[in-house]
Amino acid sequence: MAFLADVLSRVKPSATLAMTQKARELRNTGRDVVDLSAGEPDFDTPDNIKDAAIEAIRAGKTKYPPVSGIVPLREAIAKKFKRENNLDYQPEQTIVGTGGKQILFNAFMATLNSGDEVIIPRPYWVSYPEMVAICGGTATFADTSIDNGFKLTAPVLEKAITPRTKWLLMNSPSNPSGAAYTGAELKSLADVLIKHPHVWVLTDDMYEHLIYGDFVFKTIAEVEPRLYERTLTMNGVSKAYAMTGWRIGYAAGPLALIKAMNMIQGQQTSGACTIAQWASVEALNGPQDFVARNKAIFRGRRDLVVSMLNQARGISCPSPEGAFYVYPSCAQLIGKKTKAGKTIDSDETFCSELLEAEGVAVVFGSAFGLGPNFRISYATSEASLEEACTRIQRFTASLV
Repeated sequence: MAFLADVLSRVKPSATLAMTQKARELRNTGRDVVDLSAGEPDFDTPDNIKDAAIEAIRAGKTKYPPVSGIVPLREAIAKKFKRENNLDYQPEQTIVGTGGKQILFNAFMATLNSGDEVIIPRPYWVSYPEMVAICGGTATFADTSIDNGFKLTAPVLEKAITPRTKWLLMNSPSNPSGAAYTGAELKSLADVLIKHPHVWVLTDDMYEHLIYGDFVFKTIAEVEPRLYERTLTMNGVSKAYAMTGWRIGYAAGPLALIKAMNMIQGQQTSGACTIAQWASVEALNGPQDFVARNKAIFRGRRDLVVSMLNQARGISCPSPEGAFYVYPSCAQLIGKKTKAGKTIDSDETFCSELLEAEGVAVVFGSAFGLGPNFRISYATSEASLEEACTRIQRFTASLV
């Protein structure tokens, strides 16, 4: 009898974490590495949010919290959904978890049985299919392409739905592509879902506030109210508020589902860190002006990276609507050789050789389900981005 669980044979380690670790190890040997693999804002958490956490500590708010979250935070979440998304949720329809990952795990653990299917558009965040597998479900994939902006279309969704489909997992703006869906695009997907009442929607809106230009963010239950009773809308404070390490995600949805997720969490971790929850109350209720300032900086970084990558030989990089990633194609470089004679036979090899030759860490696209592409996070300084893109240009020019 094997000691380790069979499920581990169906789960792959995170490629993004693996690349970040590899870059860290190379740095420790003295290599000059520009790491563009991690999806983490380089901004500091705003002072008013940090002050709220300090005040909570001083006030003795350090005891076990309710499993679903402290009441002031659940009230703030309900107000946020009404204020920003025109969605009416009562506080008891919300839940707070230790990051967005726990929200996703709670939902899948509470709903998936063996053989249940979750449709995941690709490219996808690397953790999505692994979470589904751990929770006993089956991930099925709906293809997008660079030609349609890496967005799921209604005909592709229709074809992907089966009698075993339980969830459609949406992510807009997307990690890894940065693609974001317009209201009209979401409505076309909603029209398909209306015809299939057994399919629920889990929408990961973690990058909601990181959209650029005149793009207007919409979430699917807002666009199609008839989906309200079978939609779980997930979000968090990590990206927009530069609070990745505080580990607070949240969601709102039908009460029966929230209660089931609460039961799962009660036997798993109980409530999220009390101090981080009080900080999140301030994040959602406090001044929001820094969000626009940070977004403007991210937009400048996006434009820099897109411009420089499109000047690199053999690279094609679309300009995404949101998040802080680009997902360029390296298809034109497949089959070429490095100076050392190594053939670039895949996007994974491209990224490995780029790291070896130029010290630039990016994540290969096949880890996200769609290649030959690679993901760059531009959540770092312009100086680092310019240096990295210069090195990428040099590397691609050297291929023969």
